[in-house]
Amino acid sequence: MANIEIMAVLACLVAVGFVAGKLGYMGGEFDKRLSGLVIDITCPALILSSTMSGTLPDRELILPLLSISLLTYLLLAAAAILLPRYIARRREDEGIVGFALMFGNVGFIGYPVVASVFGSEAVFYAAVLNVVNTFAVFTVGTWLLTNRQPDKGGVGESGFRPQVLYSSPMIAAYLAMIIVAFRIDCVPYIISQPLTMIGNITVPAALLIIGSSMSQLSGRTILGNRTVYLTTVFRLGLLPLGIYALTKTLGFSPTVVNINTVVIAMPVATYGTILCLKLGHDTTLITETTFITTLLAVITIPLLATLFNG
Repeated sequence: MANIEIMAVLACLVAVGFVAGKLGYMGGEFDKRLSGLVIDITCPALILSSTMSGTLPDRELILPLLSISLLTYLLLAAAAILLPRYIARRREDEGIVGFALMFGNVGFIGYPVVASVFGSEAVFYAAVLNVVNTFAVFTVGTWLLTNRQPDKGGVGESGFRPQVLYSSPMIAAYLAMIIVAFRIDCVPYIISQPLTMIGNITVPAALLIIGSSMSQLSGRTILGNRTVYLTTVFRLGLLPLGIYALTKTLGFSPTVVNINTVVIAMPVATYGTILCLKLGHDTTLITETTFITTLLAVITIPLLATLFNG
């Protein structure tokens, strides 16, 4: 029940954003600025604070976690490049579908779900897994959303942008890797606490943005379409179960396999909507897919958790 309650609480935050958008408190330029704040400031703080819980992870699991995560995102990247042409009805939607297939809501929903399923100590392991995810979001994810989008008004963006390698989320990820690698468990309270407080803004802010973006959609549009539901089947079911079977066969430990599978079985990452807003792209499809996957994850995540705990 705890997993359902967590998902219900997060859905409530999306609902608040929806109402705020309808009432005019959010939307337009405000959402774009808030998106920038989340990506450039609060998200890096969240990444860093996740390594400052005071509980050191099992050193023996760090390398397997990084290895399984690297393998997982290589497989997901292949899926994100190959599958969208068969799922998306329009070529211009292929990049958004690819992003949705590849990236789950690890930082926003993944951490509390992992804590609920495996215990609070597993949050650190999720953070280790999230290092590769963070790198991929701001490299492959950005490429998917730019290189596969048609130019608008002659000011299109295409190709890989090297500056994402030293964006603030990536710098935070590099520092987190150093903290993990050198087992630094004595970060002063005056540093860790402000980072934690700022990082805590990320989850509600991102979910409010999703709700606000949803408020701009018509009732018919928000119910989704064939592309949305095919993407959902792969994101919540086929890809996580396929990677679970493969990594288990390859001999990774059950703990590593189970945590990795739950992490990648999250609904579509809210960064998709945030990045689309920041890049000036239409957010309709990514918002629809995020909404539907978040709604159905209330069912699929507890089912996965029951399977792994069994």
